[in-house]
Amino acid sequence: MELINNLKWRYAVKKYSEELISENKIDQIIEAINLTASSCGIQPYRLIVVTNPEIREKLAEGSFNSQIKASSHLLVFAAFNKITNEYITEYVAMMEKQRNLEIGALNDFRDVLLSHFSTQTPEQNAIWSSKQAYIGLGTALIAAAELKVDATPMEGFDPETFNEILGLTEKNLHASVILSLGYRDAANDYLASMSKVRLPIDEFATKL
Repeated sequence: MELINNLKWRYAVKKYSEELISENKIDQIIEAINLTASSCGIQPYRLIVVTNPEIREKLAEGSFNSQIKASSHLLVFAAFNKITNEYITEYVAMMEKQRNLEIGALNDFRDVLLSHFSTQTPEQNAIWSSKQAYIGLGTALIAAAELKVDATPMEGFDPETFNEILGLTEKNLHASVILSLGYRDAANDYLASMSKVRLPIDEFATKL
């Protein structure tokens, strides 16, 4: 399977070249993330694609991750702070429309979601949404590897800085995890020539 070779090729890049990624490849990665799985199918996060170098420089201030500024594109996975009744109702209505169902056909499903999330605190909503965003991150890493685009997933950033600069809080969002995209500077990245290190499969996975 070519995917396995692509995953062996990828690593968390430390140094990026100045080469930019084509918008076609970026759009494919975005679409892959949009198509990824999410619990109940309701996609409780949004993707912010930052290309503006001045904004990326501001986002990088105080962070030890130089990739934020040096990469071609920066993806910010912004999870919901709260799952609102309005959001659930509108999303289920969209499901009905896209599946060519009668209005109200998914009312039972909608009501189950409304009942469940009404018992959750905003903190529980935010944690759950962040976990969903990480599923999207995994898809992004695989899609990037498939396109031979380098990537670096990062948690070492100041989320409050991201929330403020990107205006996330007022949109019911918070920065959960970020992913830089670009092309490796193999001559200056000490990891570029190193072998990928992983546990032996029989130690990592157990078949029952």
